[in-house]
Amino acid sequence: MTRGGDERVRWFDPGRLCLDLMAARPADAARLAQWLLAVGLVPPGTPLGGDGVPEEWVARFGELGRSVDRLVRQVLDGGRPAGGDDLDRLNAVAAAPPPAPRAVPGEGGGLVRAWGAPPDCAALLAAVARDAVELLTDPSARSLLRQCEGAGCRRVYLDTSRGRRRRWCSSAICGNRQRVARHRVKKNLNAR
Repeated sequence: MTRGGDERVRWFDPGRLCLDLMAARPADAARLAQWLLAVGLVPPGTPLGGDGVPEEWVARFGELGRSVDRLVRQVLDGGRPAGGDDLDRLNAVAAAPPPAPRAVPGEGGGLVRAWGAPPDCAALLAAVARDAVELLTDPSARSLLRQCEGAGCRRVYLDTSRGRRRRWCSSAICGNRQRVARHRVKKNLNAR
């Protein structure tokens, strides 16, 4: 998700689109539209559902995000994702045709990505669901899944760091909180 209003600065990059949906949990149409643009699922200027993202999209993305969350957490807990509603939902959503991008001339003379027609909700959901299917069926990618060690943080990411020693979703946020907490403990011990 982006930090602040319309900024495009990403403060948490989990490494996969489906993990980003888990973390973002867009709660309204405006935030869903912002997320769709921030993760690059739709190019800037793409019309979404006429006058913006329809509210029913929020519920459908939320449902997919919760299913992916439960499946990923089963993997993190050392198990295999069991069959059932979440896996059935993921596979059903992934079966829809994803949006078809086109290369079109941009303002600066280079090519930019655009959609031939406004993407519908099912197509956008299919792109996220296919990413989750790829993650959950790839043993190498699954082995990189990590839960943030920050106190109270539930974000999940792929640890692609050198040595595979990444501990936090964001060093600037959860990592900094951890460092500040350690400093306070050390300062209090030295004050005694």
